[in-house]
Amino acid sequence: MQATATRIFYIFFIGICLSNSAFASDTAKEKRWADQVVDGLIVGDAVWLQADGHKFLGIYAEHETDKPSGAVIVLHGIGVHPDWPDVVQPLRSELPAHGWASLSLQLPILPNEANYKEYAPLFDEVAPRLDAGIAFLKQQGITNIVIIGHSLGSTMAAYYLANNPGANVQALVAVGVSGTQFGDPKKNYFASLPKLSMPILDIYGSNDILPVLESEEMRAQIAKKAGNKQYRQIKVTGANHFFQGLEAELVSRVESWLA
Repeated sequence: MQATATRIFYIFFIGICLSNSAFASDTAKEKRWADQVVDGLIVGDAVWLQADGHKFLGIYAEHETDKPSGAVIVLHGIGVHPDWPDVVQPLRSELPAHGWASLSLQLPILPNEANYKEYAPLFDEVAPRLDAGIAFLKQQGITNIVIIGHSLGSTMAAYYLANNPGANVQALVAVGVSGTQFGDPKKNYFASLPKLSMPILDIYGSNDILPVLESEEMRAQIAKKAGNKQYRQIKVTGANHFFQGLEAELVSRVESWLA
């Protein structure tokens, strides 16, 4: 009897370990972010999406014009959430006034002390979330879809698009993207860029972080070598990595390019 009980305990314990290790993302942190974000939403509504059996947060805001243009999927930077006040919140809340519905997604995240290289295993968890977001937008009758990523979100978006050429995405906006090296070199922006033939806006600030500024020429060269004539770089004078104080200009530049 005792041996049977012991076996049952170990089976139960192993089951818990496997369920907790199924995702590299810190799902407990995701839940804490979600609890905080949903309570404070002013623009848009919380929508709960499923990816590989995991429920994650999205924030959807409908377009506010008579002639809608489509929708943007907004992806935040390292370790934060889909209503982050820098870059993410201005874009997701302001673009609907210009005819673009917005869906901001919670990406896989790690604890605060994690570095960029530790994020490499999370890249493979991005595709199911983006697939779920695209499916949600299709359910709203939207097929003209653009992804906007900030920092790590841009790199994850490029990786997704490079490895999912059939995805229903027409363009990419990369805000503050760099050539930062991850644990897996296949997951760097430089590795994904040659595989992308779609229109791409590479927008960053003159006071951006060094990895962004030091890789600006290389990003343009890789796109040119790959034959992407629809790759455009815009450097916004005075802007830092988070476009603090220049949020309106960021939205205006992105909206103009989308138009």
